[in-house]
Amino acid sequence: QLQASGGGLVQTGCSLRLSCVVSGIDLNYYAIGWYRQAPGKERDMVAGIEPDGSIYYEDSVKGRFTISKDNAKKTVFLKMDSLKTEDTAIYYCHVRRSGIDYWGEGTQVTVSS
Repeated sequence: QLQASGGGLVQTGCSLRLSCVVSGIDLNYYAIGWYRQAPGKERDMVAGIEPDGSIYYEDSVKGRFTISKDNAKKTVFLKMDSLKTEDTAIYYCHVRRSGIDYWGEGTQVTVSS
């Protein structure tokens, strides 16, 4: 129900935009977030957006990443600027509905120095 895309291999300082197409879940009513998991590390939240438009970011990405959504297109975006090597990870989109977690399959972001 969640299809993420847009990852790739870039150099430090470059930008990428991730997309997550959501089916079967109305983003007018549920929060959606982006998470990432680096090799050997836990999956952590990067950014999230509430149904009312409230937005939150993990501290290390504040000022560099921007989350947005298009409810009509059922798509959530994560614009990532000024990428750093430590941003390298698999990025997942996530929605929790009725106590059930829904995850996209992940998209790999690799930032080389």
